Amino acid sequence: MKRIYFDHSATTPVDPEVATLMLEYMTDKFGNPSSIHSFGREVKKAVDQARQSVADLIGANPNEIFFTSGGTEADNLALKGVAYANRKKGNHIITTAIEHHAILHTCEYLEKQGFSITYLPVDENAMVRLEDVKNAITDQTILISVMFANNEVGTIQPIKEIGQLAREKGIYFHTDAVQAVGNYPIDVNEYNVDLLTLSAHKFHGPKGIGALYVRRGVRLEAQQQGGGQERSIRPGTENTPGIIGLGKAAEIAKRDMNTKIAQVARLRDKLIAGIEAKIPHIKLNGHRTMRAPGNVNFSFLYVEGESLLLNLDLKGIAASSGSACTSGSLDPSHVLLAMGLTHEVAHGSLRISLGRGNTEEEIDYCLEVLPGIIEKLRSMSPLYGTEMQPMSSNPCNLCHRH
Repeated sequence: MKRIYFDHSATTPVDPEVATLMLEYMTDKFGNPSSIHSFGREVKKAVDQARQSVADLIGANPNEIFFTSGGTEADNLALKGVAYANRKKGNHIITTAIEHHAILHTCEYLEKQGFSITYLPVDENAMVRLEDVKNAITDQTILISVMFANNEVGTIQPIKEIGQLAREKGIYFHTDAVQAVGNYPIDVNEYNVDLLTLSAHKFHGPKGIGALYVRRGVRLEAQQQGGGQERSIRPGTENTPGIIGLGKAAEIAKRDMNTKIAQVARLRDKLIAGIEAKIPHIKLNGHRTMRAPGNVNFSFLYVEGESLLLNLDLKGIAASSGSACTSGSLDPSHVLLAMGLTHEVAHGSLRISLGRGNTEEEIDYCLEVLPGIIEKLRSMSPLYGTEMQPMSSNPCNLCHRH
């Protein structure tokens, strides 16, 4: 049976070049980079090179890169670090209703600590309105945090414009760019970003390692205490194999960026067009053009998402119904609900996320088996064949095919 991996937004396979280099720093080059002898200096040099490679990928300076255990820690450090360091200036943070739970749950925690949080709505394409950001700003606002590309529906936000607005108002701007870094060109200066979160395993690096970009001059309070590693912002003995793996993955991502985007976006567009041509009663979720290169997300009316995933898995296709971090939840996607979809339609969503290893033949195979699976599942629904139901809570937003 074919085995096809269509879940690159959840994680990506480690690049062989990355794995080979990491193994070297797990065995032969095992020194602690804080040690002053030759074993330590050898590793310190490699860590510095990795920091430079990560900085180069996003247009930053290496001294603005702080290594973390991944995206969740970096998000926590960004939000809590800015909140606590700047609470004398204000206690208001602006974010969106469709952020990753690493942001949303951190904001909920900060609310309990006395901070005020505004959760901005999004439109039917999961796009934040610049006017809503502007209207939410108060004289107490110290931070705006808006994700770069949504992990479920792929919508790319107007980051440059939001960053410019924040800069004009003297407010720090953070973006959770975990889904974008390594998969989409980013320059922190062009996008007016003050803090940025990234994670290695989203672009063929290892799990358990990420980074937070912090623009020079940003007031940030460390969230843990220990030794002086990472300039005391994130103390603790460095995960040197992970850091070096992240650096190598960043180097490869920068080198292959344009080729990868063109290849993956072409497959994405073919899959979207094929699904829309072959299957009725569907809705493409997310912005049609301002979209992550590899993201395909559809809602299928009269279909339950978990059953759809299980049937695809039986055909050898690994996909997702949303974020891998919430796959155990029976609740519908908070992102789809924020876009206005009904609970029933949100439960019938499918996320296919493509990567550089996917092929035209795999897209053809998916388009061959998916219509039959949808038809089989709908045949078991007592509602299928009855009067058409709205795809969203907005009565104007009905299914586009009948």
